[in-house]
Amino acid sequence: MVNLRLYDALLTTKTRYEDLASSHVGPVEAFTTAWRKSFTYGGKATRAEYWWFYFINLIVIYAYLWLVPTSPPDLASALLILYSIASVFPSLSIVVRRLRDIGKQWQWIFISLIPFIGGIWFIVLMCKPSGKYETN
Repeated sequence: MVNLRLYDALLTTKTRYEDLASSHVGPVEAFTTAWRKSFTYGGKATRAEYWWFYFINLIVIYAYLWLVPTSPPDLASALLILYSIASVFPSLSIVVRRLRDIGKQWQWIFISLIPFIGGIWFIVLMCKPSGKYETN
């Protein structure tokens, strides 16, 4: 009986540490992971992975816009449009994986289309902590 309790305690402790380790994702790792998993809609994305990706993506866009005056306007516009179109895929993928992580179906992505309250509701959903959910 004691061995069973000890085994259960060790198993629970290991799981907690694994969850803690997986939730601490650095900014560069989150950004590169999102781009690598651009077409992977299965699995889950932690809260840290989601927010780091969007923060670094915002920095990349602002850095690019800051550097635009030094390059020809046609080339600068074309590169910004190309990056914006390309970043749709990792953005969509990470949102679907984040929704899966909080136990919601991918259809919840459309909540942001509701006027006034939808965007706020979507941000609240993205801020929810990760859970132990099984979703399809």
